Amino acid sequence: MGYKSLADCVNDLEKHNHLIRISQEVDPHLEMAAIQLRVYENNGPAILFENVKGTKFRAVSNLFGSIERSKFMFRDRYEDIKKLIALKSDPLSALKKPLDNWKIPFVALGALPLKKSFNKTLLNNICKISDLPLIQHWPNDGGAFVTLPAVYTEDIDKPGIMKSNLGMYRIQLNGNTYEKDTEIGLHYQLHRGIGVHQTKSNAKGLPLKVSIFVGGPPAHMLSAVMPLPEGIPELTFAGALNNRRFRYYYDNDGFCINADADFVITGEVYPNENKPEGPFGDHLGYYSLQHDFPLMRVRNVYHKKDAIWPFTVVGRPPQEDTSFGALIHDMTGHAIKDELPGVHDVHAVDAAGVHPLLLAIGSERYTPYIQEDRRPAELLTISNHILGTGQLSLAKFLFIIAKEDNPAISTHHEKEFFTHLLERIDLKRDIHFYTKTSIDTLDYSGDGLNTGSKVVIAAAGSKKRELGKEIPAEFKLNDNFRNPKIVFPGIIAIEGNKFNNYTTAQTEITALNNYIDNNIADTFPFIIICDDANFVASTIGNWLWVTFTRANPSHDIYGINSYFENKHWCSAGPLIIDSRIKPHHAPVLERDPTIEKKVDEMGKKGGVLHGII
Repeated sequence: MGYKSLADCVNDLEKHNHLIRISQEVDPHLEMAAIQLRVYENNGPAILFENVKGTKFRAVSNLFGSIERSKFMFRDRYEDIKKLIALKSDPLSALKKPLDNWKIPFVALGALPLKKSFNKTLLNNICKISDLPLIQHWPNDGGAFVTLPAVYTEDIDKPGIMKSNLGMYRIQLNGNTYEKDTEIGLHYQLHRGIGVHQTKSNAKGLPLKVSIFVGGPPAHMLSAVMPLPEGIPELTFAGALNNRRFRYYYDNDGFCINADADFVITGEVYPNENKPEGPFGDHLGYYSLQHDFPLMRVRNVYHKKDAIWPFTVVGRPPQEDTSFGALIHDMTGHAIKDELPGVHDVHAVDAAGVHPLLLAIGSERYTPYIQEDRRPAELLTISNHILGTGQLSLAKFLFIIAKEDNPAISTHHEKEFFTHLLERIDLKRDIHFYTKTSIDTLDYSGDGLNTGSKVVIAAAGSKKRELGKEIPAEFKLNDNFRNPKIVFPGIIAIEGNKFNNYTTAQTEITALNNYIDNNIADTFPFIIICDDANFVASTIGNWLWVTFTRANPSHDIYGINSYFENKHWCSAGPLIIDSRIKPHHAPVLERDPTIEKKVDEMGKKGGVLHGII
């Protein structure tokens, strides 16, 4: 049977040595977040904070700190859920192997939400927003945020739980101009189901009722980020994964209450009521800046008697939320082949902040009778499909290769993937831009909120070049650039002057044309301009993060001796990506030195975190 509560999960994790308790008082202002970051970096256990300054409630973090612990929490139903998802792709397999799939009907039955008409104990305990653990994660955050919420809304035209939406949208509890205890911020991005619900409510001039579930079984948290097909409520997945039907009821004001949650914050979002939300240290490794987002007017804050507040810290990946992506891919990886015909694999690269960079493998079957001079054809059709699908459409860079050229290659081995692509790319043919389009809300590389560009780089066919492993003697730089470093074969990073504006950058690149020969592309197809070449070249993770979070394709991709051919952009020499920090970029996240010293003391002999950090 699944967990009935978050406390059940905490006790289970502790019993199996997956959790430690911290009994000394900890400060929710930066200190708890610093501990979480350090424990995660050291592959440590989940942490139960028993004495949080300023609140009577306990808090827990790092529940999903490893893929192994995540699977352990869902061990009762994890493999069955994978089978259930696989059956959608191949329903006949159930008939072929009935003994392997006999549990599936029971899994499906557990997905049905259960409405309760009694034992509504959660309604007996009410507190204020200021009574909660007000955790501030990064020094320049706008206030305290909820980082593991499950935000519930219903369709005003078709009310009820089966047409509901559950999403993990960040919630700002205080700060800025929010009125204490009565107003909180609700931030959601593009392609989110809550946006559909708010649009319908706005059209009728009515407020949108919102219930924010915090805590409860971990399956409820994961279900809030699960990319389910439109029309399938996330709460059905929560019940199936937890091996316990989702239990709910409604309070006297008509708000849905998760009976197993530790906290439920209810309130309303009125049409056209927004307030500044943020800044917030986000999963790209930068601060998302302050912008107007919906204002939620708080109605009630319900809690269990011994409620536990779950939280995580997001920042430059990998972080705890990396496990969400790994779990989702493991459970649903095969389903993407049915959703996107011709696609064998798509990988949103965590090290690059997830949305900025997609790697894909597709089929290239349009002209199997042509063996010479094979070129991307079906790959381009597939690329359009990928960029028109849900959250995949938020990607800025999509690199795609043909499975037929190397059936063993994987999108999850980034160096090998890029090596394969660089060996085959035709810089005059294989680069395709989408300008003035939407990108991720948290990505500030573009020229406005949600606004930027995309590029598809496709490669198919036989190997065209041997990639260079040493800086060639003929690789010359002018005074604006210096310190060339090999990232890995085929890619050179160079340092540029501090970026001032695009007019100056264009002048610098134009001058670079006189120093770099077209033939360099024969061994080094990509050149990355950055602020610190040593840093970029030191690890693949650094290269992925800097290159793809700090570049807007339409503005920051150049080519040596580039030109247009019938409106198609071509590069005669190496492709250049300018990934310097720009004046309009969001600041990089940096930790507070004083807090870090305090956490260091906890890790010393005799300290509460000794042997863990």
